[in-house]
Amino acid sequence: MEATAARTTVQNRSAIREWLSQNRRGLSAFAIFLGLWILFLITAPGTFTNPQAYRAIFTTLPVDIILAVSLVFVVTSGESDLSFPSVFGLSAYAFALLASNEVSPVIGLLAALLVGATCGLVNGLLITKLGLSSLVATLGMNFFLRGLINVLTQGIGIPLTSLIDTPFYNVLVGQIGDVPTAVIWAIVVVVICLVLFNRHKLGAHVAIVGDNPESAKEMGINVARTKIMVYVIVGLCAAFAGVLSSLINSTWWPTAGDGYLLRTLAAVFIGGTPTWGGVGTVAGAVFGAISVGFIETGLIGAGLTAFWTQFAYGLVIILALIGHRFNQGRYR
Repeated sequence: MEATAARTTVQNRSAIREWLSQNRRGLSAFAIFLGLWILFLITAPGTFTNPQAYRAIFTTLPVDIILAVSLVFVVTSGESDLSFPSVFGLSAYAFALLASNEVSPVIGLLAALLVGATCGLVNGLLITKLGLSSLVATLGMNFFLRGLINVLTQGIGIPLTSLIDTPFYNVLVGQIGDVPTAVIWAIVVVVICLVLFNRHKLGAHVAIVGDNPESAKEMGINVARTKIMVYVIVGLCAAFAGVLSSLINSTWWPTAGDGYLLRTLAAVFIGGTPTWGGVGTVAGAVFGAISVGFIETGLIGAGLTAFWTQFAYGLVIILALIGHRFNQGRYR
């Protein structure tokens, strides 16, 4: 009996160590979030002990989370995507244009998702079929799509106030008690991404392609199709996030999505997904997005101006990359 109990204890400890090892990046991201929260709780207690502050943060935070978890797929595959802010804006424009012309908002949402998926498909084809650098190709697409938005709209926004308090509006960005429904949709997207990344062969293929594309080919993995899929995922999530953002603000602006590039990249890197591909963490990206969402509120609550925000974003990105570089050998 004693031998059996000892063996069980050893097995349990081994299982715990294995779980900690497998989830160390996500746990590190959680530790960063916890550290930032404690820091801001000390420096700005009036803000971070006020429930209204959290309600305000979690109203817009779902957009950051949805963008961050989707970008994990691209970065893990060894590529980059700088076009998602403009995909965000163009997809939301398609939704706003249809909704403002009395077309069913459900159809508008489907149109937005179609635009996002198409943009992702084009990005994937440019990179896999034409052999363009993902950094340059998606940067070019970012400028191209933003220019297209400006040409089509001449810089004029589209109000969506007619959708306020409609069933569609309440389902997507309403409230259930004190909880914004957008948070629930973000959780749904996170769960889907977690399943795809951790429990589906797509996630395994993405990691193998990001680690060594040649080995992936020898294993029978379709590298081009895998990379196209990750860009389509980003396009779909950017479109959905764009619709949520437009509904939250009750207006679509031609600049929609512009402010999310640095924040989303910061969330991904803080979350434990390094730049060199092969490894990533969806759960870590969630904590990274929450950390980034808290930064601006924490800085202002601590008495600093908003001018410090970009400085803080850049600092945490650099520190996160340094940490990943020191741990590169263990990760791979």
